[in-house]
Amino acid sequence: MTNTWQDIKNANVVIVMGGNAAEAHPCGFKWVIEAKIENGAKLVVVDPRFTRTASVADYYAPIRPGTDIAFLSGVMHYLLTNDKIQHSYVKNYTNASLLVKDEFTFTDGLFSGFNDQTHSYDKGSWDYEIGDDGFAKADDTWQNPRCVINLLKQHVSRYTPEMVSRICGTPQDKFLHICELIAGTSAPDRAMTSLFALGWTQHTVGAQNIRAMAMVQLLLGNIGVAGGGMNALRGHSNIQGLTDIGLLSNQMPGYLNLPTDKETSFDEYMKTRQFKPLRPGQTSYYQNTKKMTVSLMKALFGDAATVDNHWGYDLLPKLDIPLYDIIKAFEMMNNGQMTGYICQGFNPLQAFPDRGKIRAGLSKLKFLVTMDPLDTETSRFWQDFGPQNPARSREIQTEVFQLPTTCFAEENGSLVNSARWLQWHWKAADAPGIAKSDLWIMSGLFQRLRALYQKEGGAFPDALMGMTWKYTDPWEPDPEELAKEMNGKFLADVTDPVTQVTSKAGTLLDGFGQLHDDGSTASGCWIFAGCFTEKGNQMARRDATDPREQGIAPNWAWAWPANRRILYNRASADPEGKAWNPKKPVVEWNGSKWVGIDVPDYVVTQKPSANDGPFIMTVEGQGRLFARNLMAEGPFPEHYEPMESPVVNVLHPKVGPNPVARVFDHDRSNFGKPGDFPYVATTYRLTEHFHYWTKHALINAILQPEEFIEIGEALAKEKGIDQGGWVKVSSKRGEVVCKAYVTKRIKPLMVDGKATHVIGCPIHWGFTGQARKGYGANTLTPSVGDANTQTPEFKAFLVNVEKTSAPVG
Repeated sequence: MTNTWQDIKNANVVIVMGGNAAEAHPCGFKWVIEAKIENGAKLVVVDPRFTRTASVADYYAPIRPGTDIAFLSGVMHYLLTNDKIQHSYVKNYTNASLLVKDEFTFTDGLFSGFNDQTHSYDKGSWDYEIGDDGFAKADDTWQNPRCVINLLKQHVSRYTPEMVSRICGTPQDKFLHICELIAGTSAPDRAMTSLFALGWTQHTVGAQNIRAMAMVQLLLGNIGVAGGGMNALRGHSNIQGLTDIGLLSNQMPGYLNLPTDKETSFDEYMKTRQFKPLRPGQTSYYQNTKKMTVSLMKALFGDAATVDNHWGYDLLPKLDIPLYDIIKAFEMMNNGQMTGYICQGFNPLQAFPDRGKIRAGLSKLKFLVTMDPLDTETSRFWQDFGPQNPARSREIQTEVFQLPTTCFAEENGSLVNSARWLQWHWKAADAPGIAKSDLWIMSGLFQRLRALYQKEGGAFPDALMGMTWKYTDPWEPDPEELAKEMNGKFLADVTDPVTQVTSKAGTLLDGFGQLHDDGSTASGCWIFAGCFTEKGNQMARRDATDPREQGIAPNWAWAWPANRRILYNRASADPEGKAWNPKKPVVEWNGSKWVGIDVPDYVVTQKPSANDGPFIMTVEGQGRLFARNLMAEGPFPEHYEPMESPVVNVLHPKVGPNPVARVFDHDRSNFGKPGDFPYVATTYRLTEHFHYWTKHALINAILQPEEFIEIGEALAKEKGIDQGGWVKVSSKRGEVVCKAYVTKRIKPLMVDGKATHVIGCPIHWGFTGQARKGYGANTLTPSVGDANTQTPEFKAFLVNVEKTSAPVG
């Protein structure tokens, strides 16, 4: 989230699209209700189903799964055509005025530079015209046709209300009414917040879904302000924290990129990470990447990271492909290229796409290690549970090591919530049986591996042997020790050149501004610097005092970065430093410094006249309406059909789905066609269950005991399906037999003149736990992911549905 949960109450419009907050985030959803009651906010819901969130909305519109970009591009077209943008914000705080290279084009669904053989782009033309002074050329009058704003107008001009309705199935009148509500927040004293979740990420264009809404928010002036923002609602209590410390295989902690094998030296790595400003006088804070990276390597390798060995750069792994994601991992398993797998705290057989492929991959391993508090389907993949898991146990040679772990209530530690708050929690109970903490397990594994290398040697043991491990108990470090390591400390006496204060070696850092690139500081995650200082554990703070009751609560826990609650909050004030909305200021210029209820996301003493943009992490200092070369499929979002679609892409029939989506050959042959699978399916979650955990709890198993699908009344009547009757739902990859819930909440959509039916598939059931056995919705889903992150496409795929009898077994 760019903002906080509490800040939602400041919104004038709340749009929930790509999520179902009332169902999946019921505690946080109270702030939406407060916005409605106390602030008169309008709640808008756009979703394939009439959800729990829609039931309390002021306005609801249906949409076909996988067409969000068409909808949002239509919104942008409406805003630009009707002059409903916040002009001063857009002109001063976005790259609308910058000029794009003449070579950049878009024709018939493809941007310039596409290679049909590699299904990738040469992105050389996706950039600005650079002047002799080394800065991007600009036209603040917006008269030049190569201005970003004019190219954007041209790009979205195809997304008329008629075209949006034709693609999305959303009635034109509903679409236009939502456009009017959104447009009202272009006024400086009004704001809209966007709440989204997996309904946007789990598509082949997931990252571009989010980017499209971010562009809407930039046009409206809704980023950095109270009641605005782009607010991702995280489903798992610590998935935000995992991402922060390097969950993706191409990232290190703090969102630093892992080197590639072409970056053979630290100097080569840093050449592409200079982040030279593209406009005069910009902060471009990533110019400090060397400080962040050297401090990280000192935290990893300690004394083994020296100036002579480039701070241990050669000890870091180097990527030979863009990403070793979960889809790639199971492709490698099935091809015999990966023979061992450590599965820590997740359940691939339930959570990854194409369950048949997941089971086959696990069956080819030499060993599988699972670490989980519960008995998971992945741990039991080798057992025959009948049609719900038809494993051939005698043929499977995988050795499974099932290691029971503690859960969060059985250990001290921290969780990072959606709002980036690091909140400390305390142990409430001892673990049952022989369950051990993840720290105990991973430390023991490390110690034994290191002992084996010391005894027997091996290929390149340097990284493992060079890691620093100076904990009080090296076999089970204390969580506070790890928190301090993440925060960082001085490794030598360092004198601040401004204050002349000397910090002694061993002193914990107050923030990432104290990082150095000379080996004198260490920090395991630069964005966490400040969470555990000499003043104590900032994550454990519990002062709920809230200045002006505006949803900041600066002394409750600690938010990264720098305890800042609203990112880019300099944008909450106009170019002269005065709040756009005087009733809800966040930070303002008082004549000598920036002050307010939040930590300024800006150099505190930087005068407004310096024209340093508020988006200090970008080289432009501006929000990007044009993304340059940072996205896989283009600098502007474009509607591409899901990999399995009931219709052709009416905008460009020859380019249907995302042209740069990575697809493995076997997976491509497993895509279904609308002639065989005529209905659109989408997955989702229920309030009564948390992913695949709570089916182990009796009360949850009673509340939602068995697998079902939601099917609209029209389709149920057409197929002769009764309420509560058994149905078989099938895709090219497998089938699920379950109960049918016939509902008014899903109605057929008119897509390109044809009635299109949507089927809802909750995800929660498997073959372990106390609930009745289920097949799992991922039995049906295709093995393909977002072109940027490879997040699987769970939200739009094709199925057939038929009346049937109960499963046997």
